[in-house]
Amino acid sequence: MNGGPSGFHNAPVTKTFVFASGFLTVLLGLQGRSLKLGLSYQDIFQKFQLWKFLASIFSFSSTPEMIFGLYLLYYFRVFERQIGSNKHTIFILFSVILSLLLEILALAYLKDPLSNLASGPYGLIFAAFMPFYFDIPVSSRFRIFGINFTDKSFIYLAGLQLLFSSWKRSLIPGLCGLLAGSLYRLNAFGIRKIKFPDALLSVFSRLSWPSSSSSPTSSNGNIVGNVHAYPDQMEGGYPSAPRIPVMEPSETSVATLVSMGFDRDSAIQALVHARNDINTATNMLLESQSR
Repeated sequence: MNGGPSGFHNAPVTKTFVFASGFLTVLLGLQGRSLKLGLSYQDIFQKFQLWKFLASIFSFSSTPEMIFGLYLLYYFRVFERQIGSNKHTIFILFSVILSLLLEILALAYLKDPLSNLASGPYGLIFAAFMPFYFDIPVSSRFRIFGINFTDKSFIYLAGLQLLFSSWKRSLIPGLCGLLAGSLYRLNAFGIRKIKFPDALLSVFSRLSWPSSSSSPTSSNGNIVGNVHAYPDQMEGGYPSAPRIPVMEPSETSVATLVSMGFDRDSAIQALVHARNDINTATNMLLESQSR
């Protein structure tokens, strides 16, 4: 399994979030404010500072945390490709807001004025581990020194490194993110049915890099061998009945399914059967994985 096509192809919202997080982390680090980040009991209930509150949502407080955090955010762009930018934006807002509320409740319960939580989008990152665990299939298994691993193991290891990077300071935000991701998956408050007007997301689409895609009339277009192919119509060398032509799946659709963890041959076969409908093909592949 891999993260799909390189770059932020078909993931403009993730691209914006990753660049915003990285930019703020570097900027606040250069200003010497990184050590002051991270919500504390005093920040919430005594001396509220808006800049620190907002910065703590996006900015990591150390370089190692930034490296692992941005890597995971970049990898999880696969979910935006899977559900679309509109629903992924809802997922981001729900995860960030709900995990933040849970962190505030945790601070109110602990009432420790000397400790502060780790800074950064921990809620979003660990909320994304829920669909990663349930919806991304394992595509390969291997052994290292007698220990069984899968292609998903390294993502889990990166998550564990980030979760325990600052012990209690990072553990609480991580657990809050996992809980937020669980509630999203359970469709709490009907959140998975909510959509933004597409016009509100147009700004993110303008931030995506232009990508080249083959024209339907290109030499290797969407028709197999530049001719119509009809399954099951050739019997004894003669056509038995007219059939709907089998269209070759677009490379973009194949890449999207591969980015979800499916192997290329299965993705192509599913798209052929689904007549290049990526949602139908995804359901077919997920059903075959669960058997």
